[in-house]
Amino acid sequence: YHAALIGLITAITGAYLANEATVVWILVEATTLFASVLIIHEQTKYALEATWKYIFLCSVGIAFAYMGILFLGLSLSDGYNLSFAALAKSAASANPLYLKIAFVFIFIGYSTKMEIFPMHTVGIDANSVAPTPIGGLISTAMVNMGFVIIFRTYASLAGTEIFAWMNKILIIAGVLSILVASGYMLKAKHNKRMLAYSSLENAGLVAIALGVGGYGYYAAILLLILHSFVKSSMFFQLGQLFRVLNTMKIDSSGNYMKLYPAGALVLIIGMFALLAVPPSGLFISELMIFRAFIYGNHWFLAVITIILLSVIIYAMSVRIMHICYSEPREPILNKLPEKVNPIETITQFVFIGIVIMMCFYRPPFLDDLIRQSISLLTQL
Repeated sequence: YHAALIGLITAITGAYLANEATVVWILVEATTLFASVLIIHEQTKYALEATWKYIFLCSVGIAFAYMGILFLGLSLSDGYNLSFAALAKSAASANPLYLKIAFVFIFIGYSTKMEIFPMHTVGIDANSVAPTPIGGLISTAMVNMGFVIIFRTYASLAGTEIFAWMNKILIIAGVLSILVASGYMLKAKHNKRMLAYSSLENAGLVAIALGVGGYGYYAAILLLILHSFVKSSMFFQLGQLFRVLNTMKIDSSGNYMKLYPAGALVLIIGMFALLAVPPSGLFISELMIFRAFIYGNHWFLAVITIILLSVIIYAMSVRIMHICYSEPREPILNKLPEKVNPIETITQFVFIGIVIMMCFYRPPFLDDLIRQSISLLTQL
């Protein structure tokens, strides 16, 4: 377990830092292998099923990404240099058709890691059976890794004539992701799957922000950062919830506020933070996204997004409140509640506190880093 965890973190970090498309591809494949060992850790039949599904779909995605890299090589004059810096310099003179095919394949391939439509089902099943710390890692660091790869490819091709076409792809994928997430959320019966659907919704919103442009560029990066803090604290709290209630089924959960008030507060405050309710920092990032909608005259897109997000707000809040305050619909009687030390919850409050602080104050170094990451796009 620990060896696979170290390997996964190393591969994810390498994918963040690598500047060569082929090296990134190799590291992403390594994340699939290491993550598979961690997903099957509980050794149940559901874990086995989810692990094989994860390996199969990620392998299909990696194959798509590899095809995209091949088309990138074909489209460039120097096909042997596939660094993102070289791609940004020579992409303007490349064959637009090859670039379109390359971007589609790369987007589909790495959507397995970003947990966005069309390969979003990979992360949902993995999160539902993996140990809660691994679910938190997959829903934050792994999702962000997928975004970084897609973002760097997108930024490298932004100076070409397919720029507007790429924006349409991102917006369509983002809207479909939120649509699917809202439908899933209304039927959610498992705590960890509920958080996985929330990750799908967040990834879709990030893709829309990137496709809309303008303020959306900054908002997309900020949203990812803040989402990582909240989602990791929520996953860790679900681990404590399981120790207290001995179940991950929503219908079997209840009275959590009586059994473990500190944990229930994490769930409630974390829910409001995830749903971008002020003073959550996610409120600022989503406000920037809707500001980008207005400046770009994307009124129809704004209305659709608001409707779908409203569905998600309703579905998630009903389930979290049921867990905290209602009587279980299907009581679990085979285990007495375990006492959890509230000290174990401190880091979760700290993470959520950071997100709340970001609503009022963003450190200058963070602001500078975000602006540097989008500098290539803001110059267009």
